[in-house]
Amino acid sequence: MDLGLKGKWALVGGASKGLGFGCAQSLAREGANLVIVARGAEALEAAATELRQFGVTVLAVAVDITTDQGRDAIWSVPSGPGKNFDIVVTNAGGPPPGDFRHWAREDWIKAVDANMLTPIELIKATVDGMAARGFGRIVNITSSAVKAPIDILGLSNGARSGLTGFIAGVARTQKLAGNNVTINNLLPGKFDTDRLANTHKVAAEKIGKSLADIRSEQQAQIPAGRFGTAQEFGDICTFLCSVQAGYLTGQNILPDGGLYPGTY
Repeated sequence: MDLGLKGKWALVGGASKGLGFGCAQSLAREGANLVIVARGAEALEAAATELRQFGVTVLAVAVDITTDQGRDAIWSVPSGPGKNFDIVVTNAGGPPPGDFRHWAREDWIKAVDANMLTPIELIKATVDGMAARGFGRIVNITSSAVKAPIDILGLSNGARSGLTGFIAGVARTQKLAGNNVTINNLLPGKFDTDRLANTHKVAAEKIGKSLADIRSEQQAQIPAGRFGTAQEFGDICTFLCSVQAGYLTGQNILPDGGLYPGTY
């Protein structure tokens, strides 16, 4: 199936590794040009080198996308599309796990800034141009914790739920949906990434079990019997960005191997 993405420009956050890289890789495989963003320059350039093997243009911008200065650097990157992206995949690092009793106001502000306000700023900067051109796809990588909150991820639960509520409204405006611009959220379950490993570490320390035991127990809870891979997550993201997905907007897609037990 031709997903209609050849030659389009995509912005992908957190693209040096993990789920962000999986999305960038899948988009590049379909012929999309990329601006990839992460804070670590060395890892980001290594990712860019790998992605260029697909024959697409890949521009690496090592900045903190949660800051005004970082976003300005993205819009002004030489040979880039400015703000004229066809696809935006928002993905900032999740806030640390822990006990809410230990979090100060500054911790909450940082979480909301990274995981709610930054995606909103990226949407605000690009979405009207998408509507004017008659094509746009925005995918926000959030978390399964939006559907099934996790106690040690309270900062993420709160900030990402705020983004989810915002998206539910803006995605359904006629100016966007009526001009072939879709906005959807991807809520990853347990994918085999550094983020999952860190969560396992905190859980192990909290309840006094080994990392191996935590990993085995959590994997056994998943009906699919395994953790997800970044590649398959990226392929789901890329389908949401395709021309075929134009009638799908304002949705929360939950790839989790069947772990979430609810009907809705």
